[in-house]
Formats: sequence, structure tokens, C-alpha cells
Amino acid sequence: MRAIVYEGANQIAVKDIPAPRLKEGWALVKVSHAGICGTDVNIYSGFHPRATAPLVMGHEFSGTLESDGVPGMAKGTRVTVYPLLSCGHCTPCREGNGHVCNTLGLLGIDCDGGFGEYVQVPVESIIPLEDRVSFKMGALVEPVAVCVHALRGRGFTPGDNALVIGGGAIGLCTALTLRVFGASSVLMFENDPFRAELARSMGFEVVSTVGMDVEDYCKSRTGGDGFDWVMDCAGVQPVANMLLDAVKVRGHILIIASYPKPASMPFIKGMFKEITIEFTRVYRRKDFAVAAQIVAADPNFEKVITHVLPVEDAQKGFDLAMTKGSNAIKVMFSFD
Repeated sequence: MRAIVYEGANQIAVKDIPAPRLKEGWALVKVSHAGICGTDVNIYSGFHPRATAPLVMGHEFSGTLESDGVPGMAKGTRVTVYPLLSCGHCTPCREGNGHVCNTLGLLGIDCDGGFGEYVQVPVESIIPLEDRVSFKMGALVEPVAVCVHALRGRGFTPGDNALVIGGGAIGLCTALTLRVFGASSVLMFENDPFRAELARSMGFEVVSTVGMDVEDYCKSRTGGDGFDWVMDCAGVQPVANMLLDAVKVRGHILIIASYPKPASMPFIKGMFKEITIEFTRVYRRKDFAVAAQIVAADPNFEKVITHVLPVEDAQKGFDLAMTKGSNAIKVMFSFD
């Protein structure tokens, strides 16, 4: 089968490799579309602590079920896949929090993933797609599930307002999910002109923070209060500097981005406001199922996918995903 194989830091190759030999309790999926995630970029760059070459990366994918005997699903069913691998025995797993398992693994990191023509996955991880959801959108379910989990898991209330900082794939998906979940208003901070214009095409108001007094601006937009929810979808120090200025008294800061470097915050401001700073990681199976439904709720979700390339253009795909100013948000590969 054709596959994009990670061979070492900054090295990938499109190769013909053997199809997976199925393990007991696993099923075969013929991959249609697979997206590049920030985690895949870290693997490609040689920075991921667990991923070892040779490896077929990819944990955002959709395709067709190729195995018989999957409960409730016939061979040929269009599916996406919940890619987490939990042990089922540690304390978090026993308490119903397998998404933060003490030894959490992931398809495409701890075993071969979706950047191949075929992939084997645990039977219980297969999620059927509605007929109205295309394969391309099915591969977007995973990042949307991150956003669904962030809101469902941290008690977002319909009618709350929100500020989303960062207009990348997760920022845009978070803003769209907030709208589906009933936010009274969603404002976005994004300085990159292409990303800002893309968000505006989705119906969001977007402003640049260049030269902005963040605290004064946020108060001016909220009757002097600040925002109910401030969503950090950027994960960089300049954003950490502004979070406590943007949120209201007893409001919520939600860190959705992964910070690649340690960051500092002026915590005294958080004390004065009695705000809550919360973190979120991946998703539960229910979040994934909800995401599989809502990707079709708003056609703007499809705009997050800026590039769909053939497998043979694997290097081009990673170059786009890693190059600042490339105007790439979500880059996918098609195996069809």
C-alpha cells in the first residue's frame, strides 16, 4: 500500500509498504483523507519524545470500513476514528477519564496511523459518518472534537460571550463551535491578514492586537467588564501576557493551544479578578461523536481546510504546514 513514512528528523518518503496485519479486536479502514496536525509537524521535525522512525503518522483521518464483524457497522460504512489509545487500568481510566490516561497513546505516534492507504484501528474507536458529511469533512472531526471537548468539559453556558485568540485551525474551529453552542458573541484576535480575512468570511469580527491596549479594548467591547471566556488558541508568550487583561472578574481563561515553550503570566491580576484558568486535552469519545455531527452544521467548517493534496505531494504538504505566510490552515492528503 502507499504510505507517507517518517524516516527521521525532517525526512519523509512516499513508499509502498505491506498492509497492516490485523490484531485481535482491531479492524481495517481504507483511508480517504488525512490531515496534518501540529503533532505531526513536531514528529516530522524530530521533536516528539515518543515517535520513532520508521512510522506512518496521522491521527486525523476518514475512510471506509474494510472489515466484517464490527458491531452495528457493515463493511463499506463511511467512518472516522477516535485515535486515542488508553490502557483502561490506571486511575484516570478507572475514573472515566481515559482521554488523560497515565500512559495515553495515539494512532500515528505509538503505532502506524492514517497517512497510509490502509490503517488498523481498535474496533471500539470506529465512528460512523452521516451521509451528509464528506470524507474531507470526516477528517476534520478530530480537531473539531478538541474544541467540543473544551466547551463541554469546562461548562460553557449558551449566552456567554467569548474572545478567541488565534486564527489557525483550532482557533477557527473553536470560534465555529462556540457559535454552534450558542455563544452570544464571538470576537477573534488575529494579526495575520490571510487568517483574519478567512475568519471574516465565516462571519466573525476580527481585530489585530498590534498597538492595542488589550485591557482597555476588551472593557470597551463588554460594557466595562471583559469577556466571559477567553480562549487561547495560539500558545505563545505574547498571548499569555494579555489573557488576564481580556477576561472579566470571575471569568474563564481556557488554554486550548499547546505551549511549545514555558510561559509566564502576571498571576496577581488573576488573583484580583478571581478568574479561573483551565486547561483542556484532546477529547472523550462522546465529544468525538458530537463533533462528527456538527461539522455539517455550518458550511464554514469546510473553509478551515485550505489544501487537499495527493499523497505524492507529501513533502509539499509539510512544507505548507510549516511555512509561515504560506496561507495554509488545514492541509490534508487524499488517498482516493
